[in-house]
Amino acid sequence: MFGLGIGELLVVLVIILVVFGAGRLPEVMGSMGKGVQAFKKGLREPPEIDVTPSDDAPDADTKSKPS
Repeated sequence: MFGLGIGELLVVLVIILVVFGAGRLPEVMGSMGKGVQAFKKGLREPPEIDVTPSDDAPDADTKSKPS
């Protein structure tokens, strides 16, 4: 995984444990998991298309009728 061995992963995990503390670590990992799930969900869903009318197009109400 990313060219890291067991020793490097242990060092990273110890640094994370020191930074966040043992009490807050489950909360941080839960938030990270929810973020990854939201990211994967965003990749699966088709992009939303914005269909708001532009300001350049005249409205049907303001068109003048020919006399």
